[in-house]
Amino acid sequence: MAVGLYMDVHVPQAITDQLRRKSVDVITAIEDDRATLPDEQLLERSTELGRVLFTQDIRFTVLAENWQRDGREFDGLLFGHQLGATLGRFVSDLELIAVATDADEWINTVLHLPL
Repeated sequence: MAVGLYMDVHVPQAITDQLRRKSVDVITAIEDDRATLPDEQLLERSTELGRVLFTQDIRFTVLAENWQRDGREFDGLLFGHQLGATLGRFVSDLELIAVATDADEWINTVLHLPL
């Protein structure tokens, strides 16, 4: 089963648009009317929806790693530093993750992109 992605407000719209052109299941925090939520609540929201959160905000990695230590479950976090890869590379990696993995593989997982 494909993995649904949830995009943080820091992710360029171009990444979301390109993923949708490739038929990847993506929603954004803005579309979900959650653009102003604090990080913790946004990670909770993505988990509530059963989606892996993609962000370019480094603070999320600290939050997710704290949740891992505390045994608090979340549906996965993908982090890509804004200067770490091109938009196209992020799109390729996210597409691969979305179509080639299952949602249960991402529970309590933090992965830094690019792959």
